Amino acid sequence: MGNIWFCLVALMLMVYVVLDGFDLGAGAVHLFVAKTDTERRQVIRSIGPVWDGNEVWLIAAGGTLYFTFPLVYASSFSGFYLPLMMVLWLFVLRGISVEFRTHVEGPIWTGFWDAVFSLASLLLAVFFGAALGNVVRGVPLDSQGRFFEPLWTDFRIGRETGILDWYTLLVGVAALCALLLHGALWVALKTENAVYERARRLARFAWFGIAILTVVVTAVTFRIQRIVPGNFSTRQWGFLFPVIALAGLLGVAWSLIRKKDARAFGSSCAYLAGMLASVAFGLHPYVLPASTNSAYALTVENAKAPEYGLRIGLIWWAIGMFLATGYSVFSYRRFAGKVSSAAEEQGY
Repeated sequence: MGNIWFCLVALMLMVYVVLDGFDLGAGAVHLFVAKTDTERRQVIRSIGPVWDGNEVWLIAAGGTLYFTFPLVYASSFSGFYLPLMMVLWLFVLRGISVEFRTHVEGPIWTGFWDAVFSLASLLLAVFFGAALGNVVRGVPLDSQGRFFEPLWTDFRIGRETGILDWYTLLVGVAALCALLLHGALWVALKTENAVYERARRLARFAWFGIAILTVVVTAVTFRIQRIVPGNFSTRQWGFLFPVIALAGLLGVAWSLIRKKDARAFGSSCAYLAGMLASVAFGLHPYVLPASTNSAYALTVENAKAPEYGLRIGLIWWAIGMFLATGYSVFSYRRFAGKVSSAAEEQGY
């Protein structure tokens, strides 16, 4: 049961990144692809009906982690307390910036909240990437499964690591580039005219950045975390996941050249899913590796909840995910198509 739940938690996080990733990316590119208030409203309307629903998947993934791997949940939420609070505030700022930008008429008020929305989205992408980098690199767990990391130390990898070091920042920048590409492709899919052209142009630049960073981050990860190359060498079927990521990345380039916007966005989804699946496969059976002593690491076996709870929980999880998936499908079908660029249209 532990391995099943490991895969399910990884799947939920993957769905979250694919769905909320494009609206984080749309927020990050907001000020670059939209120059006027009408254009900015167009970008926000492209994510307006779905952005808060996308975040449900993060909440659901956190709740699933809590009842399946309670030791990992307890250790992570105490060790990463400061960055988690920062992420929470960035979510709050991002939400209120969307809701408050039109409450008071005036270019200063609107421009301020547009800047907050874009900056909060950008920082969230970097923080999520840095968090993934911490998990891959390992954290300084003790024999009780506890750890504490300051926000940064000397930015080196060693026994006195910080949440931010050169590796986690590298992964954070790679995550930002990936979500910039993902968000720009979504904006291109949903908008028209000048915003559409700027989004496509930005997507082309972001593609080159993420293509280079994918190679660099992969090479560095194989050198820093020896678990990853070990898993791929002993279970070679796992190379399917990097192949999916590579096919997705090449599919984005091919679709951009031929102006196939839906295929480009779908290829970006495949790239993100393939990369995250590669990480999960590379780390298994470790859920939270230890940088201090591998014996202190939290694995599927020593961190999982009792078997009975996992079996019963699977039933309720299936019901909950059926409802969440149904709601998501309904929302995306209901608001399918291009958003209007008409200035007189109400909303955001």
